[in-house]
Amino acid sequence: MKFTLSLFREYMANYLKVKLTYRADFWVEVVSDLLFSAVNLIFIFVVFQHTNSLGDWNQAEVIFVYGYFMIPSAIFGTFFNLWNFSDRYIVKGEMDRVLTRPAHSLAQVMLENVDPPSLIGAFVGLAIMGSAWSTLGLPFSWYDPLVLVVMVIGSVLIYAGIYTALAAISFYSDAPTGIVPLMFNIQNYGRYPIQIYNKGIRFLLTWLLPFAFVGVYPASFFLERHKDLVMSLLTPVVGIVVAGIGLLFWNHGVRRYRGAGS
Repeated sequence: MKFTLSLFREYMANYLKVKLTYRADFWVEVVSDLLFSAVNLIFIFVVFQHTNSLGDWNQAEVIFVYGYFMIPSAIFGTFFNLWNFSDRYIVKGEMDRVLTRPAHSLAQVMLENVDPPSLIGAFVGLAIMGSAWSTLGLPFSWYDPLVLVVMVIGSVLIYAGIYTALAAISFYSDAPTGIVPLMFNIQNYGRYPIQIYNKGIRFLLTWLLPFAFVGVYPASFFLERHKDLVMSLLTPVVGIVVAGIGLLFWNHGVRRYRGAGS
């Protein structure tokens, strides 16, 4: 762990050197992420122009869930930027270079693709949560920040486990699978209260692809009307399990990998 953290410092130093040379690229990334978040937030407002509630969730509660959703999503996007793993590391053969080094292969891939501008979304999400918290008049307890940190870590681990497993599919087939874009669309269902979906989708988002634990379930811990203590406290547990499965799948794929060949 100490060795990996030292690598993180070196990679971040190199990243900052590059971005200080090409500063416009950094701000373009920040602005594009903010615009993407703004569009999604505006969509929620548009929906509530045509209805007073989604199920029994009002506008402020849905915005609260969305604000929470943004935090783990942004942290995941910062440190687990695995979207182009198959093309870069398998098809182009860069995985061979990674495996010649002593650090764990997944840690190296993560550090090589770190994207700090995405972290801005976490602060925006926190601000959205704070605004909705005030609008709803929710009580604030001393342990709420600690619980939020634990919930966010659990949610990030769920993202990490799912997308690590999807990236590891490339070890078994170097052909583009098209699964990642599909998964990205599915994860967006976690922005909204799971109660508005039918039973099949609720089961999918809770137990098969548990994106409900990156949005509504952990956020419900802080909501008075929709507090689901059991499911919210399961978030870190589900996160550890899913991340463990993803890591096992990755390690198995690495052992199976035989190089880029010719």
